[in-house]
Amino acid sequence: MTAAAAPTYETIQYDAASHVATITLNRPDVFNAFNDPLSKELLAALKEAERDAAVRVVILTGAGKAFSSGQDLGDLKKKYVPGHVPHLGDDLRRRYDPIIRKIAELDKPTIAAVNGVAAGAGCSLALACDLRIASDQATFIEVFINVGLIPDSASTFFLPRLIGLGRAMELCCIGRKVDAEEALRIGLVNQVVPAGELVTAARALAARLASLPGRGLALTRQLLRKSFERSLDEQLVAEAFAQETAGMTADHYEGVIAFIEKRKPVFTGK
Repeated sequence: MTAAAAPTYETIQYDAASHVATITLNRPDVFNAFNDPLSKELLAALKEAERDAAVRVVILTGAGKAFSSGQDLGDLKKKYVPGHVPHLGDDLRRRYDPIIRKIAELDKPTIAAVNGVAAGAGCSLALACDLRIASDQATFIEVFINVGLIPDSASTFFLPRLIGLGRAMELCCIGRKVDAEEALRIGLVNQVVPAGELVTAARALAARLASLPGRGLALTRQLLRKSFERSLDEQLVAEAFAQETAGMTADHYEGVIAFIEKRKPVFTGK
C-alpha cells in the first residue's frame, strides 16, 4: 500500500524539514486576511503537522509584509447591505475556534514568527501560540472595538494571561496599535529581531526546541497552559501524573545517562 500524498494548498504554504513544520499564510495581496479557504487550509495544515511523527515544532508566519490582517473585509462587502443580520457567533464556531483549539491541543510547541501587522484574528492567532518572535516591523492591534465588536478567537483568554488584565483592557477597549518594542516590553512577545533575521531566528528557536525531549515539552506546555484554570492542589496532582509519565520516556533515561557519562544527550522524542 502506498502512502497517501501530502495535501496541496492554495492559501498557505506548508514545509516540513529537520523536525520543524513551517506554515505560512499565503495571501500577501490582502495581507494574509482570513477567508473560508484559508481557515480550512490552516486547520488542515495544523492537523497534518500533528499527525507527522517527524515534526516536533510548528512555526506559523505570513508571506509578504503582514502576518495577518484578520478577517478579509472583501468578503463582507457583499453581505453588509441594509437589512443584513450577521451571525458572527456561528462564524467563529465554524471557522476560527477550531484553529485556536487545535493549536492549544497540539503536543508540539508552536512559534509565531510575526513579520508584520497582526490584527484582529491575526493577532489572536499569534497570541494562541506558545512563543512569539517579532520582526522589528511587526505591529499588533486588537481592532475589534473599532468596528463595534469584541476581541474573539481567544484574544480575551490569552491576552490578559500574557500582559495582565489592565494592559489587556487598554488594548482591547481602546484598540490602539502596539509596535514591536512595546510588545517586547509588556511581555506580548518573547523576542524582537531585525526584519531580515526573523526567519533565521525562528528556525534557530525551533531547532533548539526540536532537540529537546518531545514528551517532556508536550507535558510542560499543557501544564503551563492549564495552570490558570486549576487550584494549587489540582496542579500538584497534574504535575505528579505528568512527572510519572515523563519519567518513563526514553528521553528521560538518555538525559540521566548522558549526565552521568558527562556527554551531550541525544534525544529522540520518545
